[in-house]
Amino acid sequence: MMDEITPIGLLEQHKIPDLPAAMYYIPNFINEDEEQRILEKIPANRWISLTHRRLQAIPAQLTANNTLVASSKMPPWLTNPVVDRISSSGIYEGAPHGINHCLINEYLPGQGIMPHEDGAAYHPVVATVSLGGSLVLDVTEKRKENDADASDGASEPKRWRILQEPRSLLLTTSSAYTDTLHGIAEVKEDSDLTPETVANWKLLGNAGVIEANGGCNTRTDRISLTYRDVNKVSNVASKLFGKTR
Repeated sequence: MMDEITPIGLLEQHKIPDLPAAMYYIPNFINEDEEQRILEKIPANRWISLTHRRLQAIPAQLTANNTLVASSKMPPWLTNPVVDRISSSGIYEGAPHGINHCLINEYLPGQGIMPHEDGAAYHPVVATVSLGGSLVLDVTEKRKENDADASDGASEPKRWRILQEPRSLLLTTSSAYTDTLHGIAEVKEDSDLTPETVANWKLLGNAGVIEANGGCNTRTDRISLTYRDVNKVSNVASKLFGKTR
């Protein structure tokens, strides 16, 4: 476990090779005790059930025009020690507010999410901490409008697989944020995991577990904490109803 992320100038040692600039992977970002404390603090009554998973947004869901109403802040169990460690890297330097929002997703074995992008509602830096189980994140290069639809596959977008281990941190920034899609396959087992197929293989904290399992990862329950900076913040609620405690 790291007391803090290395300063941004040294963060390059965690950069995932061969991806659009820049994605960084840091294993063992938090320790097992910190992981367990966070899991125990996740409110049981705030889950929103979707078709293939459930989630909760803290401190609140965004409004229809992608605005965060700043009537409350993220609780200490989500910010300490995670946000302090992320911020120490300088990766959010230049962000309007720093980290002000966390989306908590639960993925059970066999659950996933279609390829998508986070979009312009957020500053183009995403920090994802994984809790519980491991799974593969599929990253796909976005097609450009002038790309030809070639039947021979010559214009097929580039694809990468990133294995996210428990207690790891994945940082997605710059063109990796704007020029790629990311999704999670709806499978119960990630297979064909090798140094040639997993983009962050050399950065993994325990690749031996995958090797011992024949290049497979059997999924278990996994929680992801997705930290972002919402660009548009409104203080209307606090002005109308007074400060919240």
